[in-house]
Amino acid sequence: MAELGGMTGKGNMTGEELGQKLLASVRQMKAGAGTVVHSPTAQARIASGLSQTQFAGLMGVSVRTLQEWEQGRRRPSGAAQTLLAVAIRHPDVLRELAMEHHGS
Repeated sequence: MAELGGMTGKGNMTGEELGQKLLASVRQMKAGAGTVVHSPTAQARIASGLSQTQFAGLMGVSVRTLQEWEQGRRRPSGAAQTLLAVAIRHPDVLRELAMEHHGS
């Protein structure tokens, strides 16, 4: 079978090729060269510096719902999406609200 770009003619990798790719991926992860992709919900929470519990409290949802939004299993409602957009642009406002919420 002819080799095409490091793969067999049918587009399948040999066991050795797969092993080499896996090994290269492990090396990248250990070197911190991987890419982390955060959902907009996670971006908003991380930018605010709040824990999931604090952020969920401010959003008026359960921690479980927040986790489902962050992991892409559920989508926030329209109103929640608007609040998240504000949170991404102005994370300081959420921090202020969290301090007020905690103080009351």
